[in-house]
Formats: sequence, C-alpha cells, structure tokens
Amino acid sequence: MDMELLSRIQFAFTISFHILFPAFSIGLAGFLTITEGMYLLTKKELYLIITKFWVKVFALTFGMGVVSGIVIEFQFGTNWAGFSETVGPVLGSLFVYEVLTAFFIEAGALGIMLFGWKRVNKYVHYGSTVIIFLGVLLSAFWILSANSWLQTPTGVEFVNNSFVVNSWKEVILNPSVWDRYIHMVLAAFMSTLMIIIGTSAWYYLKNRHRLYAKTCIHFAIPALFFISLLQVYMGDRVGLVIHENQPIKTAAMEGNWETQNGAPLILFALPSQEDEKNYFEVKIPKLASFINTHEWDGELIGLKSVAKDERPYVPIVFWTFRIMVGIGLLAVFVYGVGLYKMIRGQLESSKWLLRGMITIAPLGFVAIIAGWFTAEVGRQPWMVNGFFKTADAVSELSYSQVLISLLLIILIYFIVFGIFYFRYLFRILDHGPEEIGHERMPFGYFEPGTDEKEHSTLSQLEEGKSHGA
Repeated sequence: MDMELLSRIQFAFTISFHILFPAFSIGLAGFLTITEGMYLLTKKELYLIITKFWVKVFALTFGMGVVSGIVIEFQFGTNWAGFSETVGPVLGSLFVYEVLTAFFIEAGALGIMLFGWKRVNKYVHYGSTVIIFLGVLLSAFWILSANSWLQTPTGVEFVNNSFVVNSWKEVILNPSVWDRYIHMVLAAFMSTLMIIIGTSAWYYLKNRHRLYAKTCIHFAIPALFFISLLQVYMGDRVGLVIHENQPIKTAAMEGNWETQNGAPLILFALPSQEDEKNYFEVKIPKLASFINTHEWDGELIGLKSVAKDERPYVPIVFWTFRIMVGIGLLAVFVYGVGLYKMIRGQLESSKWLLRGMITIAPLGFVAIIAGWFTAEVGRQPWMVNGFFKTADAVSELSYSQVLISLLLIILIYFIVFGIFYFRYLFRILDHGPEEIGHERMPFGYFEPGTDEKEHSTLSQLEEGKSHGA
C-alpha cells in the first residue's frame, strides 16, 4: 500500500464518520422548524413534546459534527499539503465561508434554541430554530460548492502548478453544484425521516408513546415517500451532469469498458480492474444509454478510452452506486406501501411493516456514504478533474506516521463516537419523549409580564399558606 492510498483511506475514514452528523443535522433542523411552527400555529402540546425530544438529539448530533469536522480540516495541512498549496487559493475562501456560517450563524442561534425555553419570547425562539435550519442549508451549500468544483472545475486558470481564479461566480456556481446540492439535501431529509419513522415504529410496537409515535409516522411517511420520488428525479439529473462532465466516472458506475451506443444496464457483475472486463453479468439491453443520455442509442464512453492510470477503481464505484440506488428504490417501495396502508387505516395493525421500517431505518445513512464513495472514488485519479492529480497532493510523510495516526484515529473515533455518541443517543431514544402533562416537561415559552407574574403570585400564595395566612 503506497502513501497516497493510505492517506486516502485515512481521509475516507474520517469524512465517512463526519458526513453522518451534518446530514442528520440538516434533516433534524428542517423537522424541528416544522414541528415548532405547528406548535405555535395550533397550540397543541404534542408538537412541543416532539420538538423538545428531537432537540436533544439535534444538540448531540451538532456537537459531534463540529468535533469530527475539525479533524478533517487538520488533515488538509498534515496529509494533503499539495492540495492546500495548489487548490487553497480557490477553495480556501469557500471553506472559510462554511466555517463562518457554522460558527457564527448556527452556533450563535443554537444557544437560544437549547436554553431559551422559558427565557425568550416564543417568536424569538422559533426564529433561532429557523436561523439554524437556514444556517445548516447554507453550510451544506458551501461544502457542496467546493466539492462540486473539484468535480467540474470552472472559472480558473492553471498556471505554474497553481490555480488562479478568473471568476468567483463560476467557481461557486460551477456546472454540477445545484443538482448535487439538492441531491444531498434530499438525502439528508430522507435519512432523517427514516430514523424518525423507525424510532416511532419501535415505540408503537412497544406500546409506548403511542400518540407521539402515530403523529410522527403520519407526518413522516407521506413526506418521505414524496421526497424519495423527487430524489429519483434529482438522481437522474445528477447522472446527466456526470455523463456530460465526467464520462469516465459514468463508465465506472455502469461497468462499461468499451465505448458503445445503446449500452446495456448491468444489474449485477463482478468487474475486474486487471482483466478490463466484467464477470457474471446480468444486464438489460440499451437501458444504461437511455438513463445516462435519455436516448436508447446514446453513446457511452468506455473505460478503455483512457490509460489504465487514469481510471478509477471500478469495483468500488460500480457497487457503491448500486447500493445507493438500491436503497433509494427500496425507500420508494416501502414508504409507498406505508402510505397506502396509512390511507386505508391499516398502518398501526401492520406489525410486519412497522418492523420492516425499524430494520431499514439506518439505511439512509448507508446510502449517503455509498453515494459519496461513488462520487469521490469515481473522480480518481484526479484531485481536480482534468487538472491536478491526487498523487501530486499528498504530503511527504513517512509510512509509519500515516499508519500510526490512522490507527489512533480509529481508536479515538471508536471511543468518542462509538461509545459517547451512541450511548447517549440510545439513552435519549430509549427514554423517549415526555408524556403530555408530565410534571418534568417545562411546556411553553417565556412571555414578558405573564409567566414571571404568574409564577411570583403562585409562590406568594404557597408561601402564605405555609405560614397559616
């Protein structure tokens, strides 16, 4: 294993952990914006219970996202000095915008969201929730803009082994940014709703918090079904952009070795990088060309059209792409059935379906990781597509330094995320939301001149009774 591959494995390990937390934060922030808004609109205590329950999970997730993100920032300097030196003049600014968004907008409003109950006006508190939601969306945009520029670089010149920006508008709004951004945000919503549905189904089967569970399920299933349909459409748009700008990535995704018209869709195969062919193919004629070009006889560029050292590692790209798509289609089917059962009033009695929703709840995050593996491994061997190779970006470190740091990261992540995060997350989920009217549930917001006055009057009365007044 060479230094480049070892550094890539280290970065892949850390970013695979990290991406789970921003994705969950995006989905939860949107969900909390809706539930708190429903509470303000309807005054129903149940929506406040739902909001306060998932705020706990959001706070834990947000904190872990910050911690894991810092590790990635350090790796740009330690393992990828060539990246920082060559690409830094372009992406440095975008990373700064993302950090400013996360730490000034999101973190600033987070304190009000977490600790503002009974302390600020209800509209101020809801404003903080909305600001956080907009903040996580903006943070995601800067990250997707930076990564999409690596995939489809525009607005620059490559001079003396360094990038010079000619147009910041073209850098930020590069050809693939909007489709990939929407695709990622929808994936975040889907994965979050799958967790919410799975958790609620588990409560329902355990005969706990049934009103809470029913409310969440009846909101989340229709939302998830329609989002999954929209995601299929956006996935198609992303595929068209990839085919236009990165045809070799498309070839790896489809397992297409020869340039051909009317390429078949390969459902199953064992691609061989060394033999430059697929074994045990199961395929549908012409469908790959139709999906990627919207023409039955459209041309797909083959992997053999470029040198061997300019091809991505096909087995990973081929299979991660199918995992992502397979989970997406599974979501359409399962939650389509769930919506049908819900409309007919049979959802709560369909225990087999509820168990299925519990089982597949984590698969949304599996799809996200698989999708990012498809995008990043499919871009290889380029760091900046067509300009700058990954091998030229690696720092001059010893093999032992990278290996030891990777092993330490694995150990620390197991302790921090495997024990701390999941221990506290499962504790929150196991405890569940407070029941309506529970004495430990501090309902409502602070209203100047109202709550304080009532509390003071009640305290005086209780004090007077205790003294025999």
